[in-house]
Amino acid sequence: MINLTINNVKVTVEENTSILHAAKQYNMNIPTLCYYEDLDIKSDCRVCVVEVAGKRGLVSACSTPVSEGLVVFTNSPRVLNARKTIVELILSNHDTNCTTCVKNMRCELQNLAKNLGIDENRFPSVFEKCPIDDHNPSLIRNPNVCIKCGRCVDVCNHVQGTQVLSFMHRGHETKVSPVYDEPLTDDFCTFCGQCASVCPTGAIIEKDETDIVWRALTDPKKHVIVQVAPAVRVSLGEEVGQHIGTIVTGKMVTAMKMLGFNQVFDTDFTADLTIIEEGHELIHRIQHGGVLPMMTSCCPGWINYAETRYPDILDHISTCKSPQQMFGALAKSYYPKYSGIPVEDIFVVSIMPCTAKKYEAQRPEMKINAEEPDVDVVLTTRELGKMIKQMGIDFERLSETPFDAPFGITSGAAAIFGATGGVMEAAIRSVYEIVNKEPLEQLDFVELRGLKGIKEADIVLGGNTVKVAVAHTLSMAKKLCEQIQHGTSPYSFIEIMTCPGGCIGGGGQPFGTNNKVRQERINSTYELDQSMKIRKSHENPDVMALYEKFLHEPLGELSHHLLHTHYHDRQHKH
Repeated sequence: MINLTINNVKVTVEENTSILHAAKQYNMNIPTLCYYEDLDIKSDCRVCVVEVAGKRGLVSACSTPVSEGLVVFTNSPRVLNARKTIVELILSNHDTNCTTCVKNMRCELQNLAKNLGIDENRFPSVFEKCPIDDHNPSLIRNPNVCIKCGRCVDVCNHVQGTQVLSFMHRGHETKVSPVYDEPLTDDFCTFCGQCASVCPTGAIIEKDETDIVWRALTDPKKHVIVQVAPAVRVSLGEEVGQHIGTIVTGKMVTAMKMLGFNQVFDTDFTADLTIIEEGHELIHRIQHGGVLPMMTSCCPGWINYAETRYPDILDHISTCKSPQQMFGALAKSYYPKYSGIPVEDIFVVSIMPCTAKKYEAQRPEMKINAEEPDVDVVLTTRELGKMIKQMGIDFERLSETPFDAPFGITSGAAAIFGATGGVMEAAIRSVYEIVNKEPLEQLDFVELRGLKGIKEADIVLGGNTVKVAVAHTLSMAKKLCEQIQHGTSPYSFIEIMTCPGGCIGGGGQPFGTNNKVRQERINSTYELDQSMKIRKSHENPDVMALYEKFLHEPLGELSHHLLHTHYHDRQHKH
């Protein structure tokens, strides 16, 4: 333990603690900009500078470890003047039209300037407006509000390992950009949105499509239905003032009814359907010498990564569509027959924790009639939160409403899709019982849970031990892909999720997501699972009824047409 003094308060902290964290442990918060919990320490912005007795210059609190007898001042006149000067210099080369910015009132730079009392900048503006990059369906890059903190570069290069974003040029000309100042396109980017998740300003943000949904909701000719992903119900609460990880399922449905959606459905239903199709595909591959290991296909960021970086392993990826797209296909085929509403009048909206889902919905393969997309619009958790606020809904006081039929009954297996390892655990619950024809005694596969980068487990299928693996983040996915390329993979089934923690940490989730937040959302996800009457996908009576009335059988002709797809080599498309 190390003893030191901060602002005349004697403190004791563990060795190797930074001054920043030492102060925080004693309720003294030092402002930061480039620093972000769970990312590398960059010490670029210098906003967190503090004064240390005996040192000539100020030191950055985020990168300076404590030492015995250290005397630190976090708010001396010298420190406050330095911080104010740094922020004023940033603002002098910044689009300060804050009221039109998507991060207005939630911008870290704006809050910092307010807290430092910057009412008028002492430095003249050198801001020059740059074009906005909106060349893709998922993300918008606005260099006019970029502060060059490097968070997006860090998460893109070190967490995801995709090397899409980097610092370009030098000095005053420095900018954050894709290579050669190219726009973000599907040639480079997986659209995971982790860059948007960590951006302190509005420099990278999801493409807002709430206006499209509002127009549909007010069109009397449209029957607007909405599906909600598993991860949204444990994160939306943060957007409307609830505690992190609060389960808001029933109130969320009520709020969407108030927004004007004709029917509110649960993506968990098609998550259960995905397990049935994907589980039977795995069994077929194992029993008939198919390509192994089979890899999950629920995550569009992972699919983008595989198509552009590892096209030689595409045969290993399940042909199943994601739950979002399975729902879309049913919404434009089965639902018109069920409801009697013409398909041309049905408008399908998805609420997803993911920015890559916007891209997925616009893929040409995701159109069962080859003309209109199966899913018309995808909104992130943040966009749904925005709509609820626009309507002035008092979320806290809402009563609870169940999801609508015919896509309302779901299982605990589907609920855990939102957490890393959840798809694998859900699949094992069903595959084990289908193959072994006996109940699975222990439904909880704790070895597949948590925030470890790669997790694995063994299961017995038909008397043979099968190894499975789970990976989250693309840097971890890379390791498993290389094993397959080298012929050394010991696994039969692999789950990959692009975002840290899985969908609960998706690029469209509430800002401020870090490992502590991820873990609270994960805990709530498993709490949902434990509370469900049905915890296995193959025991969902409505899914079984769908096969009986419409799809007939897993992997059948109609199932293949509606629920399966194919992927492309996009690395060599040029």
